Amino acid sequence: MFDACLMMNFNTSLSYPTHKLGYANVNTQKTFLYKSRSNRVLAMPPPSPFLLNTDEDGKFGSTSNDSGDSLVSLENTIGIIGGVSVDSTLKFLRKLVKLGLKDEDSIPFVLCSDPMLSKDLQLLERSSLPSLSGHKTQRVQMDPTRIVENLRSKRVFLENSGARCIVMPCHLSHCWYEEVSKGGNVPFLHMGECVAKQLKEAKLKPLEAGSEVRIGVLGTNVTLTAGFYQDKLQNEGFEVVLPDKSTTEHAVVPAMEALSRKDIEGARNLLRIALQVLLVRAVNTVILASDDMRNLLPLNDPLLKRCVDPLDALAMSTVKWAQTAETGK
Repeated sequence: MFDACLMMNFNTSLSYPTHKLGYANVNTQKTFLYKSRSNRVLAMPPPSPFLLNTDEDGKFGSTSNDSGDSLVSLENTIGIIGGVSVDSTLKFLRKLVKLGLKDEDSIPFVLCSDPMLSKDLQLLERSSLPSLSGHKTQRVQMDPTRIVENLRSKRVFLENSGARCIVMPCHLSHCWYEEVSKGGNVPFLHMGECVAKQLKEAKLKPLEAGSEVRIGVLGTNVTLTAGFYQDKLQNEGFEVVLPDKSTTEHAVVPAMEALSRKDIEGARNLLRIALQVLLVRAVNTVILASDDMRNLLPLNDPLLKRCVDPLDALAMSTVKWAQTAETGK
């Protein structure tokens, strides 16, 4: 029994084949998402019609599939672990389908999108923002153990469902990439590695003589503290430039807090200031390691042309892997 329905329009110029998506049905024009009473959503492509739920710890229970076989048997099936929001996950799917269209067929995938996981990730991210109001507030200290176990459970499920490659289109989830991917039986693409390799292949030239190519990274405190973007970029020979303390305190953090207050224009203006400060430091491009920040800038904003969205790099790498797996090369 379903108690809610949400309808979203997709770009009708794209040729989307029909998929069975657990509680979802995607066709050439619209996507229908249904919210179950258990508040769990799982999407999967044909041929399987099975609906699955997770328990309160994010672990999967039994299914109606008694055969013991994988839900999907195609060699280029992608397993996708949803992130902080359904919206960002759907944006990644649109990128994936658009890039992967071939002879009217798209890449097969299995998607896990768990509202409880999203809630935990959002709570952790928000708890890292210091208050700028001048009032003393108690900051929530979260143990990420439950998040890691939840993500690992999703990875194991996707592998057992027939996924031959796993991706996480979520910046925050990559803070625990090593723990989640450990013991996996299939390739697990790292978003930071994908964007670093893409920039390396672009053969960028330094903007200042005698220096290395500089790449700026702008994101939330949790993501930047984890340091995985910095590590992957440095491994490819780039010099990484982060916002300095002043920019963080007077632009980045206020931008995120303005966004939490729904002050979109204020957040957008502060983000532009932070980007301009990085660009003044002779960076070739800025990685926007935050979906919230990426969504603040309109598509025609000149600053956006100087930025890189890691989801694009992850989608392109995923398609490349799937196409290679399909042809057996």
